[in-house]
Formats: sequence, C-alpha cells, structure tokens
Amino acid sequence: MTLLQVPNSVFLQDFGQPVVWGALSTIGTLDMPTQEVLGHTILTTDYRLIYDTATLPGLDAGAAISVGGIAYVVRSARMLSDGVFSEAIMSKV
Repeated sequence: MTLLQVPNSVFLQDFGQPVVWGALSTIGTLDMPTQEVLGHTILTTDYRLIYDTATLPGLDAGAAISVGGIAYVVRSARMLSDGVFSEAIMSKV
C-alpha cells in the first residue's frame, strides 16, 4: 500500500475527536492556541479544527458545529495546501 492509498482519516484518527455538522459526522483534530493581545495584557484562545475536506463539504462561516461534544460556531474555513485537509477557525458557544 502506498501513501496515496491510505485513507485520509488515518492521519486524523490518533488525535482526532468526533465532529458533527448537521447530518454529517467525521473526525478532526482540535488545536487551541493562546495568543497575547492588546500589548500582552490579555490572553485569548482560538479554536482550530483540521478535518478531511471531503467529509464536511460546504462548511463555512456561521455554521454551528460540535467537536468532542462541545458546541462551536465557525468563523472561517479554508482548504490547506493541496485541499485534502481543511481548517476551520471557530468560537466556542
């Protein structure tokens, strides 16, 4: 089996969490990077989901999504590199 024959979900399954958007479900990895804003006086956390693009077609800003049973709203979604994987930047509800 070559790397091209490996299902995309294999790359997400070790660290992935269940993702649900309407009737669609998949797995994805959730990052929660913290940033300093306003001259290093406030810390803020962004939520970034990496998922197989084909599993959530049409996911876009404003969508209500659940990751690991926690509700989020998508702020933006875009394909990464060759488009096999995408990232969604989200806010916790």
